Amino acid sequence: MRRKVDAAIGKTPFSKHFQRFWQLYVMLILPVAYFIIFKYLPMFGNVLAFRRFRPGMSLYGTEWVGFRYFKMFLGDTAFWQAFRNTITLSLLNLALTFPLPIIFAVLLNEVQHWAFKKIVQTVSYMPRFISTVVVIAIMGELFSPSSGLINNLRSTFGLGPIYFMNEPEYFRPLYIFSGAWQYTGWTAIIYLASISGINSELYEAAEIDGANRFQQVFSVTLPSILPTIMVMLILEVGRLLSLGFEKILLMYTPSNSAVSDIIDTLVYRVGLANQNYSYATAIGLFSGIIGVFLVAGANALSKRLTGDGIY
Repeated sequence: MRRKVDAAIGKTPFSKHFQRFWQLYVMLILPVAYFIIFKYLPMFGNVLAFRRFRPGMSLYGTEWVGFRYFKMFLGDTAFWQAFRNTITLSLLNLALTFPLPIIFAVLLNEVQHWAFKKIVQTVSYMPRFISTVVVIAIMGELFSPSSGLINNLRSTFGLGPIYFMNEPEYFRPLYIFSGAWQYTGWTAIIYLASISGINSELYEAAEIDGANRFQQVFSVTLPSILPTIMVMLILEVGRLLSLGFEKILLMYTPSNSAVSDIIDTLVYRVGLANQNYSYATAIGLFSGIIGVFLVAGANALSKRLTGDGIY
């Protein structure tokens, strides 16, 4: 009897499925082509980490050199400085900016006035659509030592100007602050969508048990969106060594290079500026491998602690 039911339920032939949903398959063409051309095909270039590249000859190197370039950067003080800067900035950025969208989403969800809620949400995610170049330009104007708003306020209190964008001690706070301003509202959309899917009966049961709104957040809201939080955390951990090359490069100056030189800028300087493509590829490949282990480790830890993961 069970075999007959399984046979009757059998899978729909792909041809009929395609005829029914062919529009969706057409929409997939561009995204799939993008990932193949710009994500998967460039992966073949990682072979340069093990081969010597000579300008004007094969794009994939001319001779095998084994782990020569890996040994070179592991003994390079510039690499270890960039590695320390990357880890330090990544951990600070993760610790300070990851909770902000969660807090913002929870607080915004408690707003009862529909129009005000929509206005706040729209204003909060609009910075996401501002180009990074424009964001850095705005920061340059705000913190300019001669005409910037911040230094003008300092002058009214008799304080001297500070070139914030050029001083090493202000690089990390400015990077983190600008990132929080630009992405908090946008990331909060994911958490708001997760909160909207919570069964309202859970809040009613908590209210019957005497829980106020603040207690309901910790007993219902946060536990219900914990899977989403863990998935987002795993993705953020996987990007620990990828801080946004464009933004770092725009904020980079010789004066703050001691803290702003990260792995991505080192790869750019070694590969494009000095044309040492094999050496730069080895550094980039090492960074990518660490990212894979970070994702796998964070996912395993998440599944052990909460039972949820990305795979």
